Amino acid sequence: MKKSALALAVLAGALISAYAQNPLPSETPDEFKAPVESFDYVKRSVMIPMRDGVKLNTVIVIPRKARNAPMLLTRTPYNAAEMTNHAENAQMESILQGYDNQPDVIVKGGYIRVVQDVRGKYGSEGDYVMNRPMAGSPFNPTAIDHSTDTWDTIEWLSKNVPESNGKVGIIGGSYDGYLPLIALVNPHPALKVAVPMNPMVDGWRGDDWFHYGAFRQINLGYILEQVVTRRNEARWFTSHYDDYDMYLRAGSAGELARQRGVEQSGFWRKVVAHPAYDEFWQSQAVDKILAKQPVTVPTLLVHGLWDAEDIYGAIAVYKAIKPNDKDNKVFLAIGPWNHGGQDGDASKLGPIKFNSDTGLHFREQILMPFLDRYLKDDASAPAIAPVNAFETGTNKWRALDSWPAGCTTGCFIAPATLRLAANARLNLTNSAPTPLSAPAQKNAYDEYISDPAKPVPFRQRPIPPFGYDEAKGQTWPRWLVDDQREASGRTDVLTYTTGVLTAPVKISGEPVAHLLAATSGTDADWVVKLIDVYPDQVAAQPELGGYQLMISADIFRGRYRESLAAARPIAANTPLPYRFALPTANHVFLPGHRIMVQIQSSWFPLYDRNPQTFVQNIFYAQPADYKKATQRIYHDSYIELPLVGASVR
Repeated sequence: MKKSALALAVLAGALISAYAQNPLPSETPDEFKAPVESFDYVKRSVMIPMRDGVKLNTVIVIPRKARNAPMLLTRTPYNAAEMTNHAENAQMESILQGYDNQPDVIVKGGYIRVVQDVRGKYGSEGDYVMNRPMAGSPFNPTAIDHSTDTWDTIEWLSKNVPESNGKVGIIGGSYDGYLPLIALVNPHPALKVAVPMNPMVDGWRGDDWFHYGAFRQINLGYILEQVVTRRNEARWFTSHYDDYDMYLRAGSAGELARQRGVEQSGFWRKVVAHPAYDEFWQSQAVDKILAKQPVTVPTLLVHGLWDAEDIYGAIAVYKAIKPNDKDNKVFLAIGPWNHGGQDGDASKLGPIKFNSDTGLHFREQILMPFLDRYLKDDASAPAIAPVNAFETGTNKWRALDSWPAGCTTGCFIAPATLRLAANARLNLTNSAPTPLSAPAQKNAYDEYISDPAKPVPFRQRPIPPFGYDEAKGQTWPRWLVDDQREASGRTDVLTYTTGVLTAPVKISGEPVAHLLAATSGTDADWVVKLIDVYPDQVAAQPELGGYQLMISADIFRGRYRESLAAARPIAANTPLPYRFALPTANHVFLPGHRIMVQIQSSWFPLYDRNPQTFVQNIFYAQPADYKKATQRIYHDSYIELPLVGASVR
């Protein structure tokens, strides 16, 4: 007792002395060390040096019992620390739940997860440049690009992670899917596999920024938030309940950008300066870059049939690099997914059900064996088919030898003609398409008035602000499966429909729009939609009665009819041919259904409005430039379908 009393007295004296020096000391330790011994993983954050001295923030998550394990790398502009800490949890699978991770594949496969901030974003040093052009190009005079940064990162990882086998796979979607493609330009020897999922490939022809010259103005908020601060601290604010009103009242996309401060973004200034498909965009098109070299790294391209952001890229890269695939290292997976839908439960999209979880099938039956085969040298891992394509309509997976292909054996793909006709009819024949030319005066046409003051909404109003939180009504990720009946009832949308099908009609590949059209203006946009019309009643799912499901659709800005690289006025009141490919499809129109085509001249506010009078740069269009126009669509027009076998009856 005496010793205890003495000890207490000494402690009290020490406290009195401490308080005398600092009357109220901090209760926060100089450094808190979390007790993580019970966690099933070890997390390290390192700054990996690049060849120019810039250091990139890299988070490495290692299964606690990992030995001789391969590494899965994702490079991202979207915050590596957050992507590896989706939950405060002792379980590795829980902290990886969320954007651009496949935690079930990673944990079950025993992979070391590596996520790195690209230069200029979040914890990394250096300057950020959107889709940084290749080193030595006219738009990047430095010796540094994403290819060199990836090489330097893999060099460090292969030598400094003792729990690994030194082998690296690179994986990611969207922007994070673009980066695995760039890693293939000069691949490090330790890079054994690449999985670009719904990648950004060509920002002008069909991915994030434009589609055939029409600007995707709904991405203005992204351009602001992603570029103007290192940590995405600036926010695009909401000013209207309905985005349609916000964009319409602003006028041009350029004017809205000015009002919101987007002009402070260096990337935005480049977009405005390059509205046509000039060298700026062509030199950055990843499919063109990769087409110039052989394929040396096994690559699994992943494509979503209803991807609202990057529906062009994966297929474009496949077409570009497959001819150079001498050793059968190029693979393709096509699923019924929205943007990144393969990462989660993909048993349905909106009201459209697929009879199974297609995302789980992809991860377990395609992605996992593919990674195991090349990162673990696992001879027991089953070889995947060169192409795994989900067939919508019948809801079946098809293992194919190439793309497009209707089946493995016993069928073929031949172009068929889906031609416009009088009385809003479509005629489907397996006759070979013929080139369009100006018609004689007797040729029939339909016409409508396109009014920029009342553009056609791209989905039913009110259109919620762009976002991903379905709990708040932000259903952007699945808008491509919206019912198109709202548009088909408008007087500024032409609608053509076949009779009820008595036999299945299967298409595999890209439909191609062949329009013969005239406008009373000097510029015009043309939107073409290929639609599956459900029977009037569907007993198993009544809300699908008469549903108009968009299978493939796109927009073409008429000023680029003669050349994508240079805008030219359209000759007014003159029938002119327009030809443009629609996104790839793998679909069966079932008996009892009908096929529909819709044609219109605006898709708002997804795309900026065409003034319909020619101006040099639509970003600078003034209110007086926006004028009504009479649009004529001649019945010579048709959709070329990639028809499988003898589907036509």
